[in-house]
Amino acid sequence: MSTTVRIVLADDEQMVRTALRAILDAEDGLEVVGEAATGAEAVSVVRALRPDVVLMDVRMPETDGIRATEQILAGLDPAPRVLVVTTFEHDAYVYEALRAGAAGFLLKRAAAEEMVRAVRLVACGDSLLFPSAVRRLAAAYGTPRPAPAPPWAARLTEREAQVLRLMTAGLTNAEIAGRLAVGAATAKTHVAAVLAKTGARDRTQAVITAYESGFVTPG
Repeated sequence: MSTTVRIVLADDEQMVRTALRAILDAEDGLEVVGEAATGAEAVSVVRALRPDVVLMDVRMPETDGIRATEQILAGLDPAPRVLVVTTFEHDAYVYEALRAGAAGFLLKRAAAEEMVRAVRLVACGDSLLFPSAVRRLAAAYGTPRPAPAPPWAARLTEREAQVLRLMTAGLTNAEIAGRLAVGAATAKTHVAAVLAKTGARDRTQAVITAYESGFVTPG
């Protein structure tokens, strides 16, 4: 990824895109390189411009943000990081977008500094998760806990299982390192092992997998 984070905005409301562009273009190291008003247009624009981050509205005409996210992540390597922007944090659309591979979600009413922080965070490979919201989403829209434990659970070491639980609580690598009193590199290694063993693309999918498999429960 270049030193400047290249961003595509996908939202069917012109005013929203204009406001987001004004916020992001005013920041050093951030540049909005393209816009899209529909999900189908978002897929086309992203494939043409290859941005680092996509801010994706989940409710759009033609192709919604969920399908657009799936198509973008399946068709590009390396794929951009998709950050879902929504008006309602408990929307089933948000959960489906996270399952589809979005790196996290952000509310449209978020302050400008929160928006900027979110873009920088996901651009660096981290995820933007609100643990309480994800728990509620998983409880409302996730699949019921199956009887047997997931096959990958037995492959996790005790420390890796601990790391996954901390990931579901929304902790970053640095926070995990601090909680476990280990170095940042060690924490990163544990997270990478968790992703490999759960078969998750990134932290967000690992968290969703942990909930849907019953490894952790929303309650």
